[in-house]
Order: sequence, then structure tokens, then C-alpha cells
Amino acid sequence: MAWVLVLNCGSSSVKFAVIDPATGERLMTGLGERVGAADAALHIKQDGRAETLTPDGGSHADVLRVVLDQVEGLGVTVSGVGHRVVHGGPDFTASALVDDAVLAAIEAVTDLAPLHVPANVAGIEAARDVLPDLPQVAVFDTAFHLTMPPYAYRYAVPSSWYTEHGVRRYGFHGTSHRYVSAQAAELLGRPLTELRLVTAHLGNGCSAAAVRAGESVDTTMGLTPLEGLMMGTRSGDVDPGVTGYMADRLGLDAQGVVKALNSSSGLLGVSGVSNDMRTVAAAAAEGSTDAQLALDMFCYRLAKYVAALVVPLGRLDALVFTGGIGEHNPPIRAAVLSHLGFLGLTEDTDANAVAGRDTNGRITEPGPVQAIVVPTDEELVIARDTADLIPAATP
Repeated sequence: MAWVLVLNCGSSSVKFAVIDPATGERLMTGLGERVGAADAALHIKQDGRAETLTPDGGSHADVLRVVLDQVEGLGVTVSGVGHRVVHGGPDFTASALVDDAVLAAIEAVTDLAPLHVPANVAGIEAARDVLPDLPQVAVFDTAFHLTMPPYAYRYAVPSSWYTEHGVRRYGFHGTSHRYVSAQAAELLGRPLTELRLVTAHLGNGCSAAAVRAGESVDTTMGLTPLEGLMMGTRSGDVDPGVTGYMADRLGLDAQGVVKALNSSSGLLGVSGVSNDMRTVAAAAAEGSTDAQLALDMFCYRLAKYVAALVVPLGRLDALVFTGGIGEHNPPIRAAVLSHLGFLGLTEDTDANAVAGRDTNGRITEPGPVQAIVVPTDEELVIARDTADLIPAATP
């Protein structure tokens, strides 16, 4: 059996898993924290046991060396390394084997995702350095959405902004939307090519997508992951004029305002309590009106976007909930569904309470339009894409 090492490198973290792409079995998983600092730590789980290791240094390469030492100790064959890459720009419509040209193309879109791309590149470079003989594969969050038509992905801004600077809507969470769309088709017992779905990936970052015949035709995130739905710390949609207005009021530059929209808005900004939905819900239950407002806004704005995404679909066959909130928060799902009765969606209270486990994922009353819960597995998609591309790396 050949395993795949899946890496998700953030600016200060390294998440990894050793996965069988055929079955999804995890042989080992782990999380490196405080990467880049002297006190970096690596938490590893294997066979139900957990341990924490301390790398000799704090860089991505230092952490990855420890990861690879642990993987080597498993005594299994690792056939390739799959990397989550947040932004691929307009050129990568599918996952790609990493060579110097691909790596340079990823680096070229750094300005479009300055918080994410440098960390993704650092992870690829470190893995290539430590494992020079293994094929490396980049799996792009944006690739799935590059099937959107121009009228969906273009902004109503000067054309030169698009042609010279790449200002357009790219969308994110594509790996998750792709996976849960295919899983939804299996649960519904219908070919994916016949289905028209709205998929809602809800976590600290949130996005929804209109998926027609297995392809994304519209989505909520845009040039950056800031656009669209209300999120943990991100505002989602605001009037673009807010940037200049608040820059004047607060004495900030544009980047200062954008930072606030990214890091101190959303659930955290409105509730004043937390970016964690569970903490916000607890505060609302204890009587916090701000926390309750945050919940109401989150659910209303999601429902409004679900309805809007039916437009490019022409009809709705199923609404798919996924991600940490989407999979584990029945009250949020119920509140969203309460706005969507006109689409034929009525909550099945008992099924929703157990996330549809006894009803094949379904959490609404039976009918031609359903809402279902589908657990996502982005790591498995990365592992499978890597396994599919490995033969292309063999001379």
C-alpha cells in the first residue's frame, strides 16, 4: 500500500496527515504550532496515542524534518506529498505536479493572498528540500471555481483592473465544495451531472457555492476570502465605501481597515464575545443581545445568499451543509432553514438534531428539495489528487 503525506502549511502552523487515498484511512496526523518561533511544537496522533515533540528550530523546514522522521518511523511507503495551496490565480484549473515553473506561478499570485501563499510556498520548498525524490502536488482552493462564467466572476470595475491586475472573483474552499458535491450525489442516489446544489462550507471561514452538474457556477468569496458570508472574524460583504470612510475616521490607511475587516469583524466584531460560534451561542443563551444579533445576522445572511445562488442554478435540488458549524450545529441549520420555506425546505426536527445520520444526511422533510449534512474531507481530496498525478511524475 502506498500512502500520501498531505501538508497544509499556514504562516504559523503545519497540519499534516498520512492518508491511504483509496480508503481515507489515517495512519498518522499532526499539527505544528507556533511555526517560525523558537517555541514551535509538533503534536502527533497515531493509533489513539498523542505526543508532543519539540523541533530543533522553528522554521517550516525544521518542523517538516521532524514530521518526516516520524513518517519514516512508520515503516510504510509514502508515494508523494500533496499540498493545500489557497490561491492559484486564474491559471490553475486543476491540481498540478510541482516543478520550478509551477512554484514560480504560485509565488506570482502572492499579492492576491499575502497571508496564505508565502506559507504555502514555504511548505512546498521545505518538502522539496527534505524529500527531493518524492513527487509534490499542489491542490488549489481556487481551482474548482474557475468554471464560473465571466458574468459571475467579473467585477463592475474598470476593465484594466482585470486585464492588468487580475481583479476578479476567484472563490475559495473549492476542495471542500468539490468533495461534498460528489458525496451529496451519492447520498441522494442521483448522478452528480443531473444535480443542482448549493453547498455551504461553514467554519471560522465561510463560503457557499452554486454547483451545477458538478461544476461551480458561482460562489460567495471573491478576489480574497473576505467577500461574501459573515464569518468568525471576517465581515463578509460590506459597502466598499466603508474602507475610505473608516480610514478617515480612525486615522488608518486602507490596509489598516482591511485588517480590521479580516481579523476583528464577523461574529467576533458583532458579538463582542468570540469568533467561535459555540461561545457566541452560549452568550446569547445567557442573555447577550449582541451575541443574539450576531447569530441572527449570520443565519439571515447565509439564507439570503442561498436564495441568490439558486438564480444561476435555475432550480434547487439540495442545500448541503458542511464544515465545523455546518456539520455540528443543529440550531444554526434550523435558523437558516426557517428563512427558506419558500424554496420547499422544512426542517425535520428529529433528523436535524442528529445531523441526518438516520436519514442519509437529510435534515428536512422529504420532498423534491432537500437539505442534507455532508462531512467534508479536504485532506482526502488532496491525497487522491496527489495519487492520481503521481504516475505523471514517473519517467
